[in-house]
Amino acid sequence: MVDPGQMRNRITIQRHNGQVDRYGDPLELDSSSWVPVATVWAAVDPVSGREFYEAQQSQSEVSYKVRCRYRSDIVPGMRIIFGNHTLEIVSVIDWSMRHEHLLLMCREVLP
Repeated sequence: MVDPGQMRNRITIQRHNGQVDRYGDPLELDSSSWVPVATVWAAVDPVSGREFYEAQQSQSEVSYKVRCRYRSDIVPGMRIIFGNHTLEIVSVIDWSMRHEHLLLMCREVLP
């Protein structure tokens, strides 16, 4: 069980409402095609970070774990707006399988 005092971060969960390619990935990279699903209190913690080279460019990636109260409408592929950070939800875990809390594993790719 998560201590409610640890959920001190206000986050907005969004889903993509625009066009997707044949694999289900969003085609537009702008913010206009994302619509808010909910604004909730959560505990946001960075887990790890790494740098890698892709297409001959150096990039950084930071992983986060986000703990919030249970919601049945959150799925991978959604995103979280947290301050000036945009986090992509990679996996959704029903912590302790009691429908009380969710553990969202997220990724932020930095330019």
